[in-house]
Amino acid sequence: MEADDRDLVRIGDLELRFRIGEPSATVFEFRVPPRARVPAPHHHAEADEIVYGLDGILTVTLDGVVRELAPGEAVFIPRGRVHHHENRHPGPARALVVITPGTITRAYFEELAAVIDGPGRPDPEKVHAVMARHGLVPA
Repeated sequence: MEADDRDLVRIGDLELRFRIGEPSATVFEFRVPPRARVPAPHHHAEADEIVYGLDGILTVTLDGVVRELAPGEAVFIPRGRVHHHENRHPGPARALVVITPGTITRAYFEELAAVIDGPGRPDPEKVHAVMARHGLVPA
């Protein structure tokens, strides 16, 4: 086990390594395996998001506009704007994500993991309930 595995949350093959969890900001490294799609399109009711590319290429769709985020590039996602992330490429992608204020916390991702990684196919109603509790609105 790595020294910081206690900071790791896995949702299926996705990995989130939490670096800061404060009321003012949630910060985590986000590893997306090849050909993986991340949450359903959604927006945040009360938080802005910044995604900064570290490795590979992460596809970010914001209000229907697709952007390929390479290392060193960033995208700002204002609250209320519909977005989602995916990796359309053959190699893994890694990004640093900053959510401010820190209203979307590690607890959201842990609850989501329990629903997604449970037995059988994930129940969309349960996923939406977890999202709603943490200020995410499905599109």
